[in-house]
Amino acid sequence: MRQDAIMISDQDNVATALKDLEAGQSCQFLVGKDSRNIKVKEKISFGHKFAVVDIVRGMDIIKYGEVMGRATADIPQGHHAHVQNIESLRGRGDLKGKGVS
Repeated sequence: MRQDAIMISDQDNVATALKDLEAGQSCQFLVGKDSRNIKVKEKISFGHKFAVVDIVRGMDIIKYGEVMGRATADIPQGHHAHVQNIESLRGRGDLKGKGVS
């Protein structure tokens, strides 16, 4: 089976493109031994994330089994998940007290 994306954990709600994906393309990937197939709704560049389920604004973004951000807008299945609709939860407060606001 060809692998168009990678999704490490069955808890993930995003997958990462292993190549450029075109809008309307059927994207195949494995989660463990299970094969998944999702039609991407817009162009997804290599290395970028897309939603594998409908994600509602405020939901945690889970990648590699870890919470890595929060949705700032609804992200329908197959749509690009990136800085335009995700805020990072990592590194928050790391500059606190260092004169950086």
